[in-house]
Amino acid sequence: MKDFIISDNTTEKAVLVGLVTHVQNEQKVKEYLDELAFLAETAGMETAKRFTQKLDYPHPVTFVGSGKLQEIKEYVVENEIGVVIFDDELSPKQLRNIEKELQVRIMDRTSLILDIFAFRAQTAHAKTQVELAQYQYMLPRLTRLWTHLERQRGGSAMMRGPGETQLETDKRIIKEKIALLKKQLVDIDKQKSVQRKNRGKMVRVALVGYTNVGKSTLMNLLSKSEVFAENKLFATLDTTVRKVIVDNLPFLLSDTVGFIRKLPTELVESFKSTLDEVREADLLVHLVDISHPSFEEQIEVVNKTLAEIDNTEKPMIMVFNKIDAFTFVPKEEDDLSPRSRENISLEELEQTWMNRLPDNTIFISAKQSTNTDQLKKLLYERVKQIHITRFPYNDFLFQNYEDIEEP
Repeated sequence: MKDFIISDNTTEKAVLVGLVTHVQNEQKVKEYLDELAFLAETAGMETAKRFTQKLDYPHPVTFVGSGKLQEIKEYVVENEIGVVIFDDELSPKQLRNIEKELQVRIMDRTSLILDIFAFRAQTAHAKTQVELAQYQYMLPRLTRLWTHLERQRGGSAMMRGPGETQLETDKRIIKEKIALLKKQLVDIDKQKSVQRKNRGKMVRVALVGYTNVGKSTLMNLLSKSEVFAENKLFATLDTTVRKVIVDNLPFLLSDTVGFIRKLPTELVESFKSTLDEVREADLLVHLVDISHPSFEEQIEVVNKTLAEIDNTEKPMIMVFNKIDAFTFVPKEEDDLSPRSRENISLEELEQTWMNRLPDNTIFISAKQSTNTDQLKKLLYERVKQIHITRFPYNDFLFQNYEDIEEP
């Protein structure tokens, strides 16, 4: 957007910072920082070093202790680091104090995700949602920013109300901007609601899942289209809807934005209209990257986010993707140490808790088209079942739908 949606995507050396606390152990922090490094890479940054510290709780003033902050500062100066990224959301006070001490750009997970969304947003709808999230994140942090936002409105000091400080003026302008963006989203939501109603009576299926699990690749496979797919986080930001026909049975398939751990509240709120595709779907296809070491936690994140979006029970197909990328290390016969996840084969994993799942479960590789025929058969059965339940006295409605792309 014109105001500050634009994100500089040039390569920059970054340092990552995480805390080992009573709620997240060292292994968990390593996984979080791996994901943060992937986020940084997606934003065009190169991770130079990671810093961790054991604390019961984040330091209220500087997030990490003073000694660790000094250690980070020395590394930043010696290695010409351009940005330091903290894995958790920083309070305005922490952000201000850390920036004052380190004298470089400071980001947290939330601002990094917002930065990626700003770069990825293509449509006016997505850009409006991202800009709203940016302003909502920015508002409580104005005390450390030289915003001077009235310049964007072509004004001067004359715009200030009686006795207003620069900070008060900036806050007022941002609140007005937030109200305007919310109104624009309401108008867009009305248009999209009409579009959804005009899609007719075909069953709606929505692809959901953690970010970078292969939703767009599967979308391309099922719909024989060319939805943008890339091995980066949040490659898909705008919702795409396609008509899919399986054994002469048509249905609508939507590809939605991926979820992520510690998803910023601002983004969940701003992207509610995009997630209407999930709310109004008749069937959810929950795609999981089974090759990821933390795929079970990713399932929990998605299920929790889905509950926040829509608390109604919807039929769901669980699709465990990327079986081609699944790896394990067999234990030696004389190795008496306990088996860990990395020692379990895919066949053994399928016989654990997954074996107790309903019939709506399948293991595939969308990239190599492995078991995708079985997935199509399962989709056919579930879509047909929903259609017959909805229209018990009608045959299937073969309307001449064109591919639908969100504007």
